[in-house]
Amino acid sequence: LDTSNLNVHQLKEAIIRQLTDEKRSTVVNVISFGFRYSPPQAAELLFDVRFLPNPYFESHLRDSTGLEDAVANYVLESPRTQEFLEHLNRMLNFLLPLYDAEGKAYLTIAIGCTGGKHRSVTIANWVGEMFRKAGREVNVTHRDVEKT
Repeated sequence: LDTSNLNVHQLKEAIIRQLTDEKRSTVVNVISFGFRYSPPQAAELLFDVRFLPNPYFESHLRDSTGLEDAVANYVLESPRTQEFLEHLNRMLNFLLPLYDAEGKAYLTIAIGCTGGKHRSVTIANWVGEMFRKAGREVNVTHRDVEKT
């Protein structure tokens, strides 16, 4: 059992799974980040959303974040975003049962935009909510949202 990249919670899960042979669904960790601060090293899946409409260029949204409804709505209302989310939804719902079958305890999905403040935060929250509605255990973290 390689524990070199596991945090305490992941280690606990891995040990329980190893000792009891208990099958649990893969826990999904979603991290938003800014490419300007480098991608997270622990991500198994990474999605670059810099092609989506950027609220930074809207003066009334620039100082807000994807945690706020005005920014989230701006990003999510775009037809390009809606099409992307349809594809992302299909792909992740295809992949997760395969990770479950493999016995993977955790899956980290990283969503990146330029600064990690607007688009990536919005999409990470959307992904997290999608998995919660499906009954998955999900952790959503916004690594760079407070950086300037």
